[in-house]
Amino acid sequence: MNVLEEIDNYIASQPEPKRGEMQTLHDLVLKVNPNAKLWFTDGKNEAGKVIANPNIGYGSYTIRYADGSTKEFDRIGLSANTAGISVYILGLEDKTYLAKTYGEKLGKASVTGYCIKFKSIMNINLDVLESAIRFGFAPHS
Repeated sequence: MNVLEEIDNYIASQPEPKRGEMQTLHDLVLKVNPNAKLWFTDGKNEAGKVIANPNIGYGSYTIRYADGSTKEFDRIGLSANTAGISVYILGLEDKTYLAKTYGEKLGKASVTGYCIKFKSIMNINLDVLESAIRFGFAPHS
């Protein structure tokens, strides 16, 4: 199965209304960056044990570790969870930026250093979320 099929299957596996909301968000991210590299992680470790929620990833950046090693990772993540939906904006140096810039304008969402979590897209301002996603794709250093 290729990444597109895994993403489609993951979205299709969600109960409504989350399925439709995940599709809306997936389409929104692809509207912002139609050529973004796509990723999918099923949340399982090498032994097949679930250790995290499955995640759709978009774009890429290089994580640099203290020991000098590097790893390619997605810039934007999208994941369904028991409480709703999470959008991850990764690779930010300033862990307060998302909350300061978008927190109050987003609506009913919790915003941490790299995660925007909400119960439903009906509770948030999608234009503000789109701005945060656009920021996430922009080069940072």
